[in-house]
Amino acid sequence: MLGVALGYVLFQASFSFAGAFRRLMAVRRGAGVRAQLLMIAVAALLILPATTHGTVLGQEVRGLVFAPGLAVVVGAFLFGVGMQLGGGCASGCLFGAGGGSARLALTLVFFVLGATLASWQSEWWTGWWAPAPVALGSVLGAWPALALTLAVLGAAFWAVWWMERARHGTAAPLPRLLVWAALALAGLNFATLLVLGRPWAITAAFPLWGAKAIEALGLDEPAFWPWWEDPTRIEALLRPLSADRTTAMDLGMLAGAFLAAVLAGRFVRAWRLPAGEAAASVAGGLLLGVGAMLGAGCNISAYVSGIASGSLHGWLWIVPALLGNRLGLALRPAFGIRDS
Repeated sequence: MLGVALGYVLFQASFSFAGAFRRLMAVRRGAGVRAQLLMIAVAALLILPATTHGTVLGQEVRGLVFAPGLAVVVGAFLFGVGMQLGGGCASGCLFGAGGGSARLALTLVFFVLGATLASWQSEWWTGWWAPAPVALGSVLGAWPALALTLAVLGAAFWAVWWMERARHGTAAPLPRLLVWAALALAGLNFATLLVLGRPWAITAAFPLWGAKAIEALGLDEPAFWPWWEDPTRIEALLRPLSADRTTAMDLGMLAGAFLAAVLAGRFVRAWRLPAGEAAASVAGGLLLGVGAMLGAGCNISAYVSGIASGSLHGWLWIVPALLGNRLGLALRPAFGIRDS
């Protein structure tokens, strides 16, 4: 039910991360990025104090807090490039594919393949330098950490507003639909924390899907890969997919976007892709998958839920991700893709 609600809201509002970054960088229109910052701020108000305290209504909860190391920097940069080549991010691929986009469906397939390849070769990158995970709430206390988080988000909101105003003479107000979507997504993220005991995440299911497929085809035995030696991961691998909650939410997002598209009469039925766009989806999907694995998450679990949890790795993730978006934007013409 949470997944369906998330997919429905994302599709109805066209709440895009890749598209918002692209419009800010290409034409200095920042409404989409400001909506993201509003959503993260509201999510932080709800999530950061709860995860710092460790319980909500007597239920244990935890934030998405990971080590802010070299792999996060490299992974976020690759993910950023993949966002612009593939045409979407983790949430964008799911709600776009649910809405009938052939391009994003293809990107999603190779997203899963890239995540699977990265898990197969995890010995190569898991030993890269990384300090201990840092949760700002644990270091500063819940309320100082929340105040600092909101201050930085507010400064970023103002900077994006100023960039648009400097280019166009005025900054367009946030569309009401984007505001409501930002509030709804933040609320649904908090609901996810209450139901699952941790905030919204997407890509943890992707290497699991790939490993299950490889096992079913008899190509290899992923249970012997070092990535799956972790007790929590091997438990997920040994259970049926129907028992995996992240998988359930991801499939729910596909269903929610499909429902929204059908009700709005916006479901896409054209499944032909120009060769350049198909190639960009393949390359972008692979980069997204590898980047999400190295970067300890995607735009949702690292950028949104990481920052809302007070994790330093969330702040570290967004900087190289934006640089990767810039490079990906420059590479789009090589695939015959026009900026939009």
